[in-house]
Amino acid sequence: MRDEAEEWLVREAKTHPIIRKLSTTPGLGTVRTAQVVAIVADPHRFRTRQQFWSYCGLGIVTRSSSDWVRDKRGQWLRAEVQQTRGLSRKRNGVLKAVFKGAATTVITQMVDHPLHAGYQRMLEAGIKPNLARLTLARRIAAIVLSMWKHKEVYDPQRQAMVVKA
Repeated sequence: MRDEAEEWLVREAKTHPIIRKLSTTPGLGTVRTAQVVAIVADPHRFRTRQQFWSYCGLGIVTRSSSDWVRDKRGQWLRAEVQQTRGLSRKRNGVLKAVFKGAATTVITQMVDHPLHAGYQRMLEAGIKPNLARLTLARRIAAIVLSMWKHKEVYDPQRQAMVVKA
């Protein structure tokens, strides 16, 4: 029954032009693209890629709890506090899984792609693998948002220019 449902989803998704265009994104196939389109519905809801990242659960937030301390005279002063960083807890779990899965696909299966080369450069620069994968997922999400807004197919040459810069 699951195979039939997936077959129907792929068949139905291929009839929509935007899904065919977005499916050209590295790491995204027809099923992942259909999930993105079904959940987001309209890319113009997000003015910036940062808003889209936050919605997907890929936005980085800073949390702190003790911002103010008393000095010796009893006055309140802003404290120099080490702030913890993490991903937004307000998220759409399916979108987060889609983009992190796409990043994993690029890392494991698309060794000669410019996005994979960018991932390798991050690792060589000393960035932890999980943070490099998150950066790659964010890059893929930004690419999808831009492609969708402009109704264009993926252009690897354009990505190669961005990665070199």
